[in-house]
Amino acid sequence: MAALLYDRLVTDHEYVQRVRQQRPSALLPVVAAASARWHGDTWWDSPYRKYTPWALADVARTSLAYGNEYRGAGGCTERDLMSMLAAYGALTDLMVRDSGTAESVAGWLLRTSGEQFPYQEFGFNDLARTAALFSQTAAARTPACLVEGWDEQLLGCSLADYVGVTQLLQVSALRNEGRFDPAWLSQPQMQKICSVIPERTIRDVTERHFVVDQEAFKADNEQRRLSRDPHLRRFEYNPLRGRPFLAGFGAGYLAPSSHLITPKGSPLGLYYMGMARFGNDFARELGDLFEQYVGRQLREIPDAQVHPEIVYRDERRSVDWIVVFDDLVLLVEVKSTRPTQQLRLGVLDRTSAALRQIKHAHQQLETTAALITDRNPSFQHIPAERPIRGLVVTMEPFHTANAPFQEMRPTTDIPVTVCSATELEQLVTLQDVSVSQLLRERQEDPMASTYALSTAFTGRVFGRNAILDAGWSSYPWKRPAGLQSEGAVEQ
Repeated sequence: MAALLYDRLVTDHEYVQRVRQQRPSALLPVVAAASARWHGDTWWDSPYRKYTPWALADVARTSLAYGNEYRGAGGCTERDLMSMLAAYGALTDLMVRDSGTAESVAGWLLRTSGEQFPYQEFGFNDLARTAALFSQTAAARTPACLVEGWDEQLLGCSLADYVGVTQLLQVSALRNEGRFDPAWLSQPQMQKICSVIPERTIRDVTERHFVVDQEAFKADNEQRRLSRDPHLRRFEYNPLRGRPFLAGFGAGYLAPSSHLITPKGSPLGLYYMGMARFGNDFARELGDLFEQYVGRQLREIPDAQVHPEIVYRDERRSVDWIVVFDDLVLLVEVKSTRPTQQLRLGVLDRTSAALRQIKHAHQQLETTAALITDRNPSFQHIPAERPIRGLVVTMEPFHTANAPFQEMRPTTDIPVTVCSATELEQLVTLQDVSVSQLLRERQEDPMASTYALSTAFTGRVFGRNAILDAGWSSYPWKRPAGLQSEGAVEQ
């Protein structure tokens, strides 16, 4: 295998041509089996750590987009796949071309984080949050879109059954080298599964939301590209994120990247489907729900008082939540925004709606802090003599939001940290020290304060998150591992 590793940089053209040497019908099952074998974070133990989920997903995307059945040998070995993964790992970057300028380094950080970190999020949090957010959080305003039956309109089944199908497909892919065959549902050992979620529902949801053929994949891949720069091709949107299973590659359906199945049942997966079906009303009402969800999480902190937004002069409003500790006042602004594809390509575009929301959140935090310290009459119940910190909570991670990029981290009079919903869900369960102490210690370290909040969690003791546990318990099967132990989806 060592002979397959590169001691030089590889161009995107060379890499694409290497992938094209194998026919998609031969290569993709090998990729799918490898993805299932090196699931979760086990890729750290893979040969030369080359079997990363992002590399496997791009090999699959490249083969689907540019490969054909009339080129190359008929077979594909593990050695062939390893040579492609090694080429991927040696791909050159714009930072090299641009001689490592400060701007190019910032772009590289954005691209690398957008490429790798989404594959390393917590599957449990993402799926449990779906029910906890959509089904178990009360809206503060009367909804017009997220009313009774919205899930049936959007998904063709209940929200719980949709997530249940997602779990079933994930388990099937991991146990069957990336495959799920609807024909299995008619077998006797699947009766218990189909007694929980009907066979017709499983089939319909799978075909409607998870499956794509190669021609449709090619069209979507081409349509969604934002740049023709070969350095950026691998960072473009991968249509397997929208539909992780392929039709036309053997019996049933094949998932070349098993890491992309679970995200379909997450709030982000539902966001894109909801926007396509209901438009901006869905995004607006989801944002309202998320704001209330963050409040629920903050109330899990044992040694704090949580106050909702304060309306003051001329119907103006403070930040969404104010958390008062004995030694700190934490101002919390909630943004349901998510990183744009431009950011994933390494473009710090000042006109980006996502960046505007992050910047606006900093301004809101600063304004509320001034109202408190100036002892505005509407804020008399908030202590003015304690240190004030700001927290911006986003629905999806902005992995470099705390880095010293002016476009993402504006200068403010109070220290501000940006964190994701996942980080907040863990923060509120902190047990060995108080939340306020962790935030103060992190902020006092000039280097640590520029990292993701989760880096401050190393070595800390955390408990269970009751809100996530309640969300998870609402699904048809409480744990995918229960299905694995029965072997019900192993063929």
